[in-house]
Amino acid sequence: MDEVDIAIVGAGAAGLAAAEIVAASGLTGVVLEARDRLGGRAHTIQTAIGPIDLGCEWLHSADRNPLVARVEALGLTLDKTPPPWANIADNPVFTRDERAAFGEAFTALDARLDAAARAGGPDRPASDLMDPDSPWTPLLNAFSAFYNGAEFDQVSLHDYAAYEDTEVNWRVAEGYGTAIAGLGGRLSTRLSCPVTMIRHGGPRVTLETPQGDVTARAVIVCAPTAILATGALRFMPALPDKLDAAAGLPLGLADKVFLRLQEPEMFPPETQVYGDPHTTATGAYHLRPLGKPIIEVFLGGAHARALEGQGPGAAAAFAIDELVGVYGGDIRAKLHVLAETHWAADPFAGGSYSHALPGHAGARAVLAEPVDQRLFFAGEACSPNFFSTAHGAWQTGQVAARAAVAALTA
Repeated sequence: MDEVDIAIVGAGAAGLAAAEIVAASGLTGVVLEARDRLGGRAHTIQTAIGPIDLGCEWLHSADRNPLVARVEALGLTLDKTPPPWANIADNPVFTRDERAAFGEAFTALDARLDAAARAGGPDRPASDLMDPDSPWTPLLNAFSAFYNGAEFDQVSLHDYAAYEDTEVNWRVAEGYGTAIAGLGGRLSTRLSCPVTMIRHGGPRVTLETPQGDVTARAVIVCAPTAILATGALRFMPALPDKLDAAAGLPLGLADKVFLRLQEPEMFPPETQVYGDPHTTATGAYHLRPLGKPIIEVFLGGAHARALEGQGPGAAAAFAIDELVGVYGGDIRAKLHVLAETHWAADPFAGGSYSHALPGHAGARAVLAEPVDQRLFFAGEACSPNFFSTAHGAWQTGQVAARAAVAALTA
């Protein structure tokens, strides 16, 4: 397999979607994956309380998500329980009146963002539409940190408005990462095989890897933008437009901590609380997801990066301290750390999912554009309307693979 028709770089959702198209085409192909597993930023692990998703977890827009049927075909279980973020648990630090006021502030901001995007005009930070005097601005930025992986001052207005979501959200009981990895296997795959250089100046494209060079007639690049922007994967001749686009689409950060509950019955299932609703540097706490005896903690943006910088255990310690602040000191002994993610430090990701910086709303189209009809690009960052999602990545992988096959068989 040192010489193939199509080489695919990356075995996340985009790469696995591309592999399926290439395998069905009759052309020869290979998937080159830097990790020792399939799935990319979809990663399920097994724990004492069952599977948990360290990466993507929700089938967003599930009523139109093309992966829903694929999950069912694998024999996996769809859970249609409504998401917890619409079911805030009663707690002493965020009263019902405060929750109502925050909801009004969120609705008003969302309307201003939508109206400004519809009005057109130059791109600008989404934070321009925030009310600096509102007491809920810190929590709105915390929402952005969870949702975009960055605060609103780092988020393009027009890109934010371009995202499409039907607000129907389902989960896979066995794990979303389990589902994505189960979609691979139809094309020869090399694991622990990072591509460090793609030379495309000759008659064939050469991909340099620690396992030796691979040559191909066409390549589908499904690497995260952080890998492209930092030069972990390089091109010769250089592709400055692609690097600029990748730099304008950095990966935001959404980390998770999973805490096992010694007395789960003390919390209502499928509800959520904020640690401190008056600051951006807070966590969102999903109580007993899928009825399990755990609390799933979400940390985002600059706050999550700061905790990663403090080293392993810092995020879990912060989360436990915040929960003590909400529920009192007795809870500390009832929480036990199951897992903690560090997506920014992951050498094959560099973050969680992409957001466009202000002024870079057009970068997704630039990144997705083929080069000389033999270099094709895919991944969630290439999706114009479903970025930051696995199904968005999947669809771009299909588009890129069909274009590559068409270019080679015309």
